[in-house]
Amino acid sequence: MYRTNRNSLSNKQNKPFLLKPVGKDYLWGGERLNDDFGKNIPMSPLAETWECSTHPDGPSTVVSGTFKGMTLTEVLKRHPEFLGTHPRTQGELPILIKLIDAKQDLSVQVHPDDEYAAAHENGQLGKTEMWYVLDAAPEASLVYGLHHKTDKKTIRSAIENGKLEKYLQKVSIKKDDVFYIEAGTIHAIGAGALIAEIQENSNLTYRLYDYDRVDKNGRKRQLHVDKALEVAGLDSSAEPHQPMRVLKYQPGWASELLCRCKYFQVERIILNTEKRKDKVPFQVGEVSFNVLLCLSGCGIMFYGEEVLLFFKGDCIFVPADSVEMEIYGKAALLKVSC
Repeated sequence: MYRTNRNSLSNKQNKPFLLKPVGKDYLWGGERLNDDFGKNIPMSPLAETWECSTHPDGPSTVVSGTFKGMTLTEVLKRHPEFLGTHPRTQGELPILIKLIDAKQDLSVQVHPDDEYAAAHENGQLGKTEMWYVLDAAPEASLVYGLHHKTDKKTIRSAIENGKLEKYLQKVSIKKDDVFYIEAGTIHAIGAGALIAEIQENSNLTYRLYDYDRVDKNGRKRQLHVDKALEVAGLDSSAEPHQPMRVLKYQPGWASELLCRCKYFQVERIILNTEKRKDKVPFQVGEVSFNVLLCLSGCGIMFYGEEVLLFFKGDCIFVPADSVEMEIYGKAALLKVSC
């Protein structure tokens, strides 16, 4: 897909490796991450898998190659050069990549920006995120902001009286849609959505409303109304429109840009090599690592005398300044960089 100057493979450790995710059993989750993506995580429900993560609430584990058995956090502490030279990658992995199966509606929530999080949450990052819809039930929707400009007093009263939903802007969704959710946007994923989420490396969520649900112990989940109202944008939100997307074709593959912001860049890659000799060259430069998340199909990465097989649901970390590789197969992938 990209080729730079040839590097010697003899001592170079910047080779791709597979990651194993951590699962989360939030009460709104379903079974599709196990059933459709073969995660084989003994949780029911299985709401999220944190595919590429160094967050202390759920770091990914390396399951192939030299670093097999180590967490991604441990690998990047040992090899910070794997992150690249981009200012946002200095010292830690700046992103977190998830798969999300919403069998029920998620809570109505909002995330702080970096400035608020640094001041009020012990220096943590805020959370801007992007959603790519992998599948959606016929009537599936999401919450994206508010219908009309309002104020904190009105929203607080609506929450207390169970009437918040009338202020929320709901947007129908379908497979292959893309949504950019900037910090401060009130939002929620709706029931029937299967989502790939790319976000800042943060687990800060302020719940505004949770439909008065109770967890498996019969307790309502905690709300964070005061903090949420401090960071939420209460102006009306323009209905999100799908971005202009253009497929760029090369021999054996095609790509399209889904999202580019100051936190991450996300592309969709369609790999289609019909013959073994039609391998696609691929190498990651010095600026940023890449993460490849396989959404469908399968393939093989060749580098030197080594190979890495990948299948639907697999997540591959490719260090910055990587070895030169070739990829063969028929697959759709998300490619994430910073």
